Amino acid sequence: MKLFFENLKKYKSYILYSTKAGLKSEVASSYLNWLWWILDPLLFMFVYSFVAIIVFGKGEPYFPIFVFIGLNIWKFFNSTVVGGVKTIRSNKGLISRIYLPKYILIIISMLQNLFKMAISFLLVFGFMPFYRVPLSWKIFNVIPLLILLFLLSFGLACWLLDIGVYVADAAKLIPVILRLVFYLSGIFYSIPKRIPENLLPLVLYGNPMAFIIDGARQSLIYDGTYNWIVLLVWYAISLVLIVTGVSRIKKHENNYVKVI
Repeated sequence: MKLFFENLKKYKSYILYSTKAGLKSEVASSYLNWLWWILDPLLFMFVYSFVAIIVFGKGEPYFPIFVFIGLNIWKFFNSTVVGGVKTIRSNKGLISRIYLPKYILIIISMLQNLFKMAISFLLVFGFMPFYRVPLSWKIFNVIPLLILLFLLSFGLACWLLDIGVYVADAAKLIPVILRLVFYLSGIFYSIPKRIPENLLPLVLYGNPMAFIIDGARQSLIYDGTYNWIVLLVWYAISLVLIVTGVSRIKKHENNYVKVI
């Protein structure tokens, strides 16, 4: 892992430049430019709120913010993981010309997703006074959860980068699996209220996205907390994924271009 941190320092300028360039190119041909990064989750928030409150007559306190938090966190995770499995094939031209530690490409993608998530979270704080959400010091408890989100996403993306090179169908299979995880993560419903008590520990603690999303809502809008032991367990799992994933990339990266 020493080499990993050395490479982060070595390629820092390239990471920042590529992150900015990627963000600019993403909206270069759009009339609304960066506003799409706000409109996309905002429109989904309205759709889910309408379906839950109007169609099914169900919801949660501060429901639009409730949904918005879940969507923002999920979108970061989903974009990073799905992007990870496609990283090598999407950047074949680049990696065939120059040497670059392949996990650097994941970090660039994650920073772009992080920037868009940060913009969306500004809307969350903007909505809070409108919905009269009580604020307390517990909002800072969301920080460890967001760090876990970053570490977990990076670890999984590293593994899937390597798998995606050797298993072409992984790019089709992973989105299907993530769609299932999406519905089990409580994006538009409360897991503690909707899941049977005997299944609650498995669904809430066994699914890191459910745990992160529920914990973020508790911290930001419900003045609650989450299980810190579970948080530490998922930290440990994420670090194992990172160490083994980075090592796997380092071991195989010279063969990637030949395989694809």
